[in-house]
Amino acid sequence: MKIFLIGFMGSGKTYWGSRWAAKYELQFIDLDDLVEKRENKTIAQLFEQKGEEYFRQVESECLKNFHKVRSCIMSCGGGAPCFNNNMQWMNENGTTIYLSAAPEFLYSRLLEEKDKRPLLKNLAEPELLSFIEQKLKEREPFYKQAKFILPSEDLNMESLQPLNL
Repeated sequence: MKIFLIGFMGSGKTYWGSRWAAKYELQFIDLDDLVEKRENKTIAQLFEQKGEEYFRQVESECLKNFHKVRSCIMSCGGGAPCFNNNMQWMNENGTTIYLSAAPEFLYSRLLEEKDKRPLLKNLAEPELLSFIEQKLKEREPFYKQAKFILPSEDLNMESLQPLNL
């Protein structure tokens, strides 16, 4: 069983992914951590020093290099499904779950983490909500290709049970 958690930053992919993996005794993998280890830089440093295009290429390579792992839950970066046919690859190689969230929910979660997120770092508070709304509109066509959609606001330790994975 290979599960790919996708959704906008702040939707709970890493938080819930690590807890569900522990519960179901699966390996937990954070795609951003793989990128950082491979490049020996933080995501923020990669964006700043080499740009988003380079980051997306490395992200895609790290994702697709994990085809050999049989059982895991992988938390994918918010933009990962939107580049390099990653969404199609994930659907062909595992079960995709979109953790959907309303812009206001994401705003409240991301407000405190703004400085840790390269795409949000330079946004003033009033710009943050409109940025989230715009990016969500761009990304949702990819996110909605997931095999399952779970609302972030309702997630709990039992959220995966009805999916019969």
